[in-house]
Amino acid sequence: MDLSAVQARDNVWEMAQRQLDEVALLIGLNESLHGYLRVPKRVLEVSVPVRMDDGGFRMFTGYRVQHNMARGPGKGGIRFHPDVTLDEVKALAMWMTWKCALINIPFGGAKGGVICDPKHMSMQELENLTRRFTSEISIIIGPEKDIPAPDVYTTPKIMAWIMDTFSMQHGYSIPGVVTGKPVAIGGSLGRDKATARGCLYVVDEAMATLGKPVENARVAIQGFGNAGMYAAQLMAERGYRVVAVSDSHGGVANDKGLDVKQLIAHKFETGSVVGFTGGERADNRAILEYDCDVLVPAALEKVITRENAPRVRAQIVAEAANGPTMPEADDILFSRGIMVLPDILANAGGVTVSYFEWVQDLQANFWDEEEINEGLKRKMVRAFRETYEQARRHGVSMRKGAYCVAVSRVAEATKLRGLYP
Repeated sequence: MDLSAVQARDNVWEMAQRQLDEVALLIGLNESLHGYLRVPKRVLEVSVPVRMDDGGFRMFTGYRVQHNMARGPGKGGIRFHPDVTLDEVKALAMWMTWKCALINIPFGGAKGGVICDPKHMSMQELENLTRRFTSEISIIIGPEKDIPAPDVYTTPKIMAWIMDTFSMQHGYSIPGVVTGKPVAIGGSLGRDKATARGCLYVVDEAMATLGKPVENARVAIQGFGNAGMYAAQLMAERGYRVVAVSDSHGGVANDKGLDVKQLIAHKFETGSVVGFTGGERADNRAILEYDCDVLVPAALEKVITRENAPRVRAQIVAEAANGPTMPEADDILFSRGIMVLPDILANAGGVTVSYFEWVQDLQANFWDEEEINEGLKRKMVRAFRETYEQARRHGVSMRKGAYCVAVSRVAEATKLRGLYP
């Protein structure tokens, strides 16, 4: 295979467009609408000068992409990572469009990122970066325009800085400009565990659909950040047996089950799951091929490929990460009878509770956590059942079933609104 073919295969934006193309054929999407949905509405690239601790300043590059806003304001996270690319941000924005439509909340898709390495920056440098980046993108964000949220290596504290910077520019507090904030300044109860809890709800539905008991079902989780860690905690509490986990440093496994509470304590104490005495050392990539009932990829994109897909042994793959499965791998898993709960379904709990937070901010009326979790469960279960119905109707994978629901909704909204001027 030549280099250009490899690059096309591995480009995450090409991957996102290909997923849309396949479903457009499946549902008979109008050619004009297909072309409209295939490209982002707006792409903003900014240069971000940041004062560093040594007194000098350094230039960073940041992006904010708005893919489609026919159903409402843009919604999507901001990631700080050395490998951020414009194509990645465009793909993530497109996936957010489908995710919001699938869950049926009134948002369009957006995403942002800054090319940086937070692990090698002080807290003051991160604050300076965040505030300057916010100032640069402030022309296109706002509660009625585009609402950012946390993503890879961004936190509630960083969301607080974004909210404060935007508010200072306008002269009054505007908590609805961002979600994932600390509860003390307008954040929502339940937001920290929302992605993991939503993932748990759809895994429960998948297990019931396949006629499999939850008790002692074996779970492997690749990635032990916010989503992976809380998924482990919530699934263990539910009765699943977490047998293997990993983070960027390595993994740990125990066929009898890991003590998740102690594992989380070890992670907080040492910064990694590696070295946990309650299991044996495991290779990070081997976690994807671990003998389990449920595999939860909760790290970065493109980790399940056509090379390792034949060796995946789980019966359910729940994508807590964005874009972890390559298209060729998707086909292999489907042909092997493995149910893949796609990212736009499995990790939609975060944006769902972000929507609840936004509504609470606009109303200045805050809900209790039980009410939030109940609302999340209703939306996740409904989205799973609509996805499953479309997948069965067309004889396709759950990913294509989810896209049938989501793309149809966005296309309908776009068509109803028409073109101006």
